[in-house]
Amino acid sequence: VQMVDDTTGVAKIRGRYLPQSQGQDALIGARKPMAITGEGSLETLCANALPQLVGYDKAARQLGEVFQFEFTIENGVVSILDAVPAKRNARAAVRIAVDLAQSGIISHKDALLRIEPRSLIEHLHPQIAKDAARDVFSTGLPASPGAAVGRVVFTPQAAMAAQARGEACILVRNETSPEDVRGMHAAVAVLTLRGGMTSHAAVIARGLGLPCVVGAADIRVDSMAKTIVSDDGRVFGEGATICVDGTSGQVISGAPVMNVAVLDAAYETLMEWADAARTIGVRANADTPSDARVARDFKVDGIGLCRTEHMFFEPDRINVMREMILSEDLVSRRAALKLLLPMQRADFVELFEIMRGLPVTIRLLDPPLHEFLPRSRTGMQELADAMDLPVETVMARAAELAEVNPMLGKRGVRLGVTMPEIYEMQARAIFEATAQVNQSGSAVVPEIMIPLVSANREVELVKSRIEAVAKQVEAELGHAPAYRLGVMVETPRAALRAGDLAQSSEFLSFGTNDLTQMTYGLSRDDAGRFMREYVQQGVFAEDPFHSLDIEGVGELLLMAAARGREANPGITLGLCGEHGGDPASVQFCKVAGFDYVSCSPFRVPIARLAAAQASIIAESQDENANRNGA
Repeated sequence: VQMVDDTTGVAKIRGRYLPQSQGQDALIGARKPMAITGEGSLETLCANALPQLVGYDKAARQLGEVFQFEFTIENGVVSILDAVPAKRNARAAVRIAVDLAQSGIISHKDALLRIEPRSLIEHLHPQIAKDAARDVFSTGLPASPGAAVGRVVFTPQAAMAAQARGEACILVRNETSPEDVRGMHAAVAVLTLRGGMTSHAAVIARGLGLPCVVGAADIRVDSMAKTIVSDDGRVFGEGATICVDGTSGQVISGAPVMNVAVLDAAYETLMEWADAARTIGVRANADTPSDARVARDFKVDGIGLCRTEHMFFEPDRINVMREMILSEDLVSRRAALKLLLPMQRADFVELFEIMRGLPVTIRLLDPPLHEFLPRSRTGMQELADAMDLPVETVMARAAELAEVNPMLGKRGVRLGVTMPEIYEMQARAIFEATAQVNQSGSAVVPEIMIPLVSANREVELVKSRIEAVAKQVEAELGHAPAYRLGVMVETPRAALRAGDLAQSSEFLSFGTNDLTQMTYGLSRDDAGRFMREYVQQGVFAEDPFHSLDIEGVGELLLMAAARGREANPGITLGLCGEHGGDPASVQFCKVAGFDYVSCSPFRVPIARLAAAQASIIAESQDENANRNGA
């Protein structure tokens, strides 16, 4: 018997009793046991047994735990044979820990340390019921937690059409690209055949709170026939009902029984205690106003990464962006950027309004320009028609922009150095939005972040351009825009030369997705093809894109932090890769002396609890060191 519900943690008597039997008989089903309470139960058979059991429970709680008892009754007297911690799921564990702390039996810190941060996933996302039948037909990497049931679709257009009809759908792709983001917004889950834990699909799905499985290499997609074919020969056509379990990495046929997500009072109380205990900030990666609203609801300390390129894929601006890319000279390119300026400014105004009073770190345009162009011949023809250009012109420009290895090509700061007018437009949009928002309420001080930096000269060039724009805006508006300028450290050279970069920067934000990729020489999009075997054979203790590689990448972070602070003692250090939502990585950042971590909005509660635990552990270690020193 136990005195709490194992699924909610609320006070409730649960258990079974079997007269004239041995202790385990009731559990193994040798004979049908009776309930503890209710009609035909132990309560009616022996009325004074229940108060005795409740008394034992109250006494045992003083040991700081809720127990499950094995007991016997003789002549109306209850005797306890054994006691083990009561069964509980993740949600019940939070309620039990909070109740024990509020009763004064354990401290708030003890309650925080008892909860595994990743277990909060069950509070944040729907899950498949524990005892539900699972007809698994594929397994991949668990890229974004939670589970969802929907009908299969194969294109973002089909996903948006399903959403318009009010139908839940699951977007299935070989891999996703920025063009698929609108379809991902419309879907309830995403499944890709390729990709790793920091692939495009994984990162965007975590930001949206969508269940996602990537790297499901044991299925085939026939895009012409619009079917999924599993290893065992089963075929799932468009419209088939499947379930994607992003917590386990399983893809399931049909619709298993689900448990809904619940953010109850116990969860809210635990998070309040976590915020009081932690000494490292937790920000969110948020690219749009809708992302920012979710982040604000999760009580973040600000936005640590706003990827501005996602704003350009909206339907009302993608063709304007493409017009800029297709421009043959600076004059026409500036004309297109002038059209983009009010759109970008409006986004920043809304973003700043939502996050008023909190820091917002805006990353300037990062991806290579070819990502904004359509890939198919049909898409290029449609673009050519919209631009009133020969399709050959569009195809020639796409070919001109194509790169052998685009993620190591003309992207990030390299765009800012060679095509400075793009960053100038974005800086002006930031400054004008700041001025508009600051006319009322608490002031906003945006943080402008330069991506993919490797040399301080890159920072100097971009910084001079941004400062020039700031002076122009000051002359036009009558006051100087306040802002902070920093860099995203995501190349090994940037980490090694952090002392140089710190002299021109007010903050260093470590983009550990790309830094891990470049340190290992390992594609984060392709790693899923072999990562499981590497972990199983002990090559890696864990997927380095999932939990920070302390020995390699971690050493680069420590070196960069030390060199950056030596050159600029007041510099702010943050981490904005997906590792910011991994508890072990958060612990490392606390030890390394970082000021904050930033992660996807739906991983913020996990990071808040992990940050609290890291602070509590560090405080305890300091106290022990002081006692030993004394």
